[in-house]
Amino acid sequence: MSEETPNYRREFAKSPHHVWLGIATLGLGLMSGLALPLIAGATAYVLGWIYLPDSGFFRRWTDRRHAEAKRKAALAEVAAFVKRRDAVLQGLSLRRRDRYAALAEVCRDIEKASADNPLASDDPQFDPRLRKLDELMWTYLRLLSIEESLEQFLEIERREEVPRLARDADEEARRLSAEVDALKQKGDSPALDAKQRFLGSRLERLEVLNKRLQRSQQAQENLELVVSEQERLVQQIKLIRADAVATKNASALTARIDATIEHLGETNKWLGELDEFKDLVGDMPATEMRVGFDAASATTAPKPIEPWRERETAKQKEKS
Repeated sequence: MSEETPNYRREFAKSPHHVWLGIATLGLGLMSGLALPLIAGATAYVLGWIYLPDSGFFRRWTDRRHAEAKRKAALAEVAAFVKRRDAVLQGLSLRRRDRYAALAEVCRDIEKASADNPLASDDPQFDPRLRKLDELMWTYLRLLSIEESLEQFLEIERREEVPRLARDADEEARRLSAEVDALKQKGDSPALDAKQRFLGSRLERLEVLNKRLQRSQQAQENLELVVSEQERLVQQIKLIRADAVATKNASALTARIDATIEHLGETNKWLGELDEFKDLVGDMPATEMRVGFDAASATTAPKPIEPWRERETAKQKEKS
């Protein structure tokens, strides 16, 4: 991330240094009421404007101020992201939260192994390898959430028997079309008009049902891909753990994590093309700070009852 060089003269104009320069030069000259001190004060003020903004102490003060402002902005951005991520995690079913927790445990093993193989020039709090680990877990969480949404959508469509409704509607439309043709041959205008309006209504219903059927088919294909990507990501993270524990080589671990991130490029691109999941497409904050992958609130969240578990319980009660 490129650093923007501050405009030191603009910063000087807004700084307390400028205020004190004015008081110590122009202010004292005006207070004296004499021409010579006023001229000397004005000269000192101009010289201060020329040299102070470029002085080492002022530049260091400005740089520290900018760095602190960026740090606070980054902290706020990370906090907002963590809140959003925790909300996504807490909204998952218990079964998926358990899967996320299991992979998070693998990542903690990688963190421990990384501490034994530190990068020579890195602050441990800003280890870029672990920052990428956070990115992998964010992608996994997005996949889990999308999987749950797709399964819920498909469950509703199956419950309403959309394929059967579409078939019945198609048969009905064919029958009504035949009846309309027959009425046309008889020349029965009053009955024909009513039948044509009814046919038009049923054809529109058929079109809607076909669109629902197409969406269900697309959702099923997306679900299969989401599950496959989840399984691939889980195995890649476990491979990172194997390398971290077995090789004891910082550069090898870095290379493995980088390769995994690169492989996820197509996955993230595909996720970005899913219009119905735009809220989950947002990237992590563009900061070196870690966002982590644990959410303590998720372990204490109420445990929702999954729809299929409710049905199984109801069936068992009916049998008993």
